[in-house]
Parts: sequence; C-alpha cells; structure tokens
Amino acid sequence: MQTPAPVEYAKASSIAEAISLLEQNGDESRVIAGGYSLLPMMKLRLARPDMLVDINGIAELSGIRIEGNEIVVGALTRHSEILSSAILFEHYPLFRQAEHVIADPIVRVRGTIGGSMCQADPAADLSAIGSALRGTAVIANSGGTRTVPMREFHTGPYDTVVAAGEILTEVRFPIRPGAGSAYEKVERRAGDWAVASAGVFVVVSGGIVTDAGIGLTAVGADHYCSPEGEAALIGKAPTEDNLAAAAKAASDSSNPYADQRGPVDYKRHLASELTLRALRRAVNASQGA
Repeated sequence: MQTPAPVEYAKASSIAEAISLLEQNGDESRVIAGGYSLLPMMKLRLARPDMLVDINGIAELSGIRIEGNEIVVGALTRHSEILSSAILFEHYPLFRQAEHVIADPIVRVRGTIGGSMCQADPAADLSAIGSALRGTAVIANSGGTRTVPMREFHTGPYDTVVAAGEILTEVRFPIRPGAGSAYEKVERRAGDWAVASAGVFVVVSGGIVTDAGIGLTAVGADHYCSPEGEAALIGKAPTEDNLAAAAKAASDSSNPYADQRGPVDYKRHLASELTLRALRRAVNASQGA
C-alpha cells in the first residue's frame, strides 16, 4: 500500500495563526481540512509537502450566510452543509443538484468547498459552479485580504492564484433576483468524477435573457466557463434555437482530451447536450414554469 512521505503537522486555531505557520514553512507547506483531495495525491507522492497546517478548528472559516446582495460561503464549509443549505437552495438550486452527485456521503461530510476549489482538479464540480455564477474568492495573507474573481482563480490544472503564505477564506456569490439554475452531469458510476458536466444560471426578464452563466467541468474549458456560450444567449429570447446555439458555442469553446472516460468527440457532444439540458431547466425556473 502506498503511503505519504514523512510530513510535519500543526493545528491552527485562527486564520492569523494558519498564515503564520504557512509563512514559516514556505512553499512546501499545505493547508489541510477534509483531506480528500490532498491525501490521495500525497499517497501517490504527487504532492510532498513538508508541513500540513490543519484548519479544522477555525470556526470563522465555516458557514453560509447572506451579506448585502451576496451569499458568503466559508472555505471550511462541508459539502454536506452545502447540500442542506436553505439559503443556497433558495437562490441557486444547482448547488444541491451538484452535491447530490459529488462523491459519496462519507466524503461529503468531511470534504470542503475550499479544498475542492484549491485542488483545482479539472473535473471539479464546484469550481464550474463558482465560475458559472461569477463568484469572488477572498484570500487572506499577513497583509490583509485580497479578492479574486472565480474566473481568474484557477490558473491551470491543480494550480490557483493562492500563493505561499495565503489561505482561501470564503467564496462570495452575487444574488440575482429571478435567476434560474441547473446542473447536469454524466459520470461512469455514482459519485465518480465527471465525464462532463454543465452548471448554468439564467435570468429571463420581459421575454429576454438578461444575464446568464455557463460553467463546464472535465472538458478543458478555460477557467471552467464559457463566455462564448453566454454571449450567444444574453440579449436574446430563450427559444430552443437560441439555447441550442449557446450550447454549441459552449461545446466549441471547450478543449477536452481523450482518456479512460471517453474520446474527444464524445466529450464535446456531452458538453453541448448537458449545457442545453441545464439551460432549458434554468430558463423554466427563471420563468416560473
């Protein structure tokens, strides 16, 4: 059985202490919460940190609340809390739809939104949702905090803008009155990583799409989103033809690669079909159908 390389461990009781520990140990220190993304990579020796900083005791990193016109989700918030959140379900049901098909109940009890987003796995469900909703990441360091649009947060596979000595503290999602949302996913078996998935929101007002977001995962979409698909729909009536055109634009803007989950053409087809299905459902929800 593969085991991780030896590693030092420290438990932080505050954000300031976590940042101090990360700074003391430099580039080779990593934050750990649920551990379901990091520990498998450590067992494979794909990640070999010298220090693990445990943030599970930092209460201020947990919870879901509304501040002004934003929903604030703490980085330590567990998948199970997102799944059961009345706030998120009221404004963006796609969170609950996605959480139902993320891993299994054991993982959802311990895994966190911050761990998922910072892992930056190309098939991460919540990263696609964050980009679709144009969320904002709040990152803390010894000098204070900085904010980064979720569409700029991921810089590549398994890489983000969170630098050494920094920690993701929360993700903020703007509230959009009248928005409908939906999440569609194809997986090889229950709880598996996506073969492809699409998460969208749509706002329809006066028979016109006034705002929309399209998030894609596992199909090589830059920053997990498709501005091309959104541009093809915003300002137009949500007809079947226009929805299909937006879905095709989303598929065309993706860049999947062939692997054990399927060939490129199949994944492109899924990107289009899943986007179309999600858009239909989101439009119906926005229109009160």
